[in-house]
Amino acid sequence: MKYLLFEDFTHFDLLPFCFTRPVYAIRSGIMTFEERWKTVLGDSVGSIAYDYLGDKYNRLPEGEFIAVNGKFIPDEAMLRLLKDIPEGVYFENEKGEVLAFRGKDISVFENGLLKKEILESKGFRGEKSGLDGIAIRKMQDIFRNNAALIRFDFEWITRNRKSQPITDTYSPVYGRDNIFLEEGVKIRAAILNAEDGLMYLGKGVDIQEGAIIHGTHAFGEYAVANMGAKLRGDSTFGPHVKVGGEVGNSVIMGYSNKGHDGYLGNSVLGYWCNLGADTNTSNLKNTYENVRIWNYVSRRFETTGSQFCGLMMGDHSKCGINTMFNTGTVVGVSANVFGDGFPRNFIPDFSWGGAAGFTTYKLDKVFQTAEAVMSRRKIELDETEKAILRNVFELTKEYRSWEANAHPSNP
Repeated sequence: MKYLLFEDFTHFDLLPFCFTRPVYAIRSGIMTFEERWKTVLGDSVGSIAYDYLGDKYNRLPEGEFIAVNGKFIPDEAMLRLLKDIPEGVYFENEKGEVLAFRGKDISVFENGLLKKEILESKGFRGEKSGLDGIAIRKMQDIFRNNAALIRFDFEWITRNRKSQPITDTYSPVYGRDNIFLEEGVKIRAAILNAEDGLMYLGKGVDIQEGAIIHGTHAFGEYAVANMGAKLRGDSTFGPHVKVGGEVGNSVIMGYSNKGHDGYLGNSVLGYWCNLGADTNTSNLKNTYENVRIWNYVSRRFETTGSQFCGLMMGDHSKCGINTMFNTGTVVGVSANVFGDGFPRNFIPDFSWGGAAGFTTYKLDKVFQTAEAVMSRRKIELDETEKAILRNVFELTKEYRSWEANAHPSNP
């Protein structure tokens, strides 16, 4: 059977991360959700994506398929559900979210997103399922669920496999049985403590001298923990990420750098981001109240339901040295933040500036910087990627208030 990963209108609650990718392409845990489904189901997994993301992410199956909501994990309950889906039925959970259905016609999707009303107009009827596995619906779910997803992925990736040995005699290791190394991992004079967690170190990972790693962690291929890094638990550092300073319960999806001193906590960085030296994020308000963060859909700040939330930074965004981010700051795609003081806690996509105000980061400059950054990893900023960024630039104009000669006041 062929499978088709889809996304629902949760897509918009996960902006800015879903400006540049579908929900199922978000990394939380060791893998992205798409990689997770392919690990469990094999290469028969296709996908459909929102509107302008389709050229990059649409891999549509021919003939009959089982459509699966890609924001969920393929746990045992979900796999049992997929084995017995009758025609003309969609399964939904108690929240009313469509989990899966059997189909042949992709016209049930509107601009690439599933709309339940269209399903029903084509004769599908809903059946309730008690299934409510791990899913990402809001930005903060990416770091909140990270430890659980690392544990899930660790079981699948390491099943019936043997870890490479830790050979460095100058690196104290605690909880060795909870650590898995792929080929080419280098560890030098570091401290690894996995007594209370799991650690996965992907191919070619470099753990440098003096790094202290405690608790549950995932390192993607060729990620680097810089000298003297202090890494608390429940964090993921995706492929080619460089991390240093102090980090706790955060996800850096891939090809981004937080290489210097400074604190990052309860935060998410997309791809191709860079935090300047001594950048610090606040993840707890002085009043200990629940943190509120910007939501693109409601166009207002909404509670996270948690006391802890730091920085949410979209792809290709960067900040200068000594940048200070307030609790619950959202930075859009391709923003460049610098200067003294605390910048506003919603920084729109394609912003250039800081606490003193913003101007627009023009597309030609965005492309120039992205090409320079990506070429260092021998990756091309191709026309497909440029088209995605152009679409995001147009979609986010309304948030750049200064373009209408309005003063960019703090929200």
